Amino acid sequence: CGSDVFIDVGCVFEGTVTLGDNVRIGPNCVLRDATIGAGSAVHPMSHLEGCAVGEGALIGPFARLRPGATLGDEVHIGNFVEVKNSTLAKGAKANHLAYLGDATVGERVNYGAGSITANYDGANKHRTVIEADVHVGSNCVLVAPVTIGAGGTVGGGSTVTKNAPAGALTVA
Repeated sequence: CGSDVFIDVGCVFEGTVTLGDNVRIGPNCVLRDATIGAGSAVHPMSHLEGCAVGEGALIGPFARLRPGATLGDEVHIGNFVEVKNSTLAKGAKANHLAYLGDATVGERVNYGAGSITANYDGANKHRTVIEADVHVGSNCVLVAPVTIGAGGTVGGGSTVTKNAPAGALTVA
């Protein structure tokens, strides 16, 4: 633990857990083999395993970071969001009710409520790439392998099965 770390009641730490300066861990969290950067907050009831979180990040409440989740600085992972084997760059946000599996997410991406990456075709896992400054609307399905180009917008309720061009509105 770094200096000025606060750990609330009922937390469980397993394996190797590293907390930077000024980290806040809310009540009833489970951290297993996790690294949390300085100034980050893990809100109540979150479960983090085999992951790395950058500085100034906000996680939870009720978030789940699974093995291979790597979050950059100032990333927001909100309530009921699950991240598995994915990288989120600085300032990316998935604030509620979402799944990001086997994805690469660029800087300042806003990933909408109820959106998922469909990364498994029944035999193989595939990656989804969401480039910088993309806005993914609510209730979207990104069917991997697929790339959403930088600065693009995916309209709410879309199921995207083909690459989306940079700077374009994609509705499917």
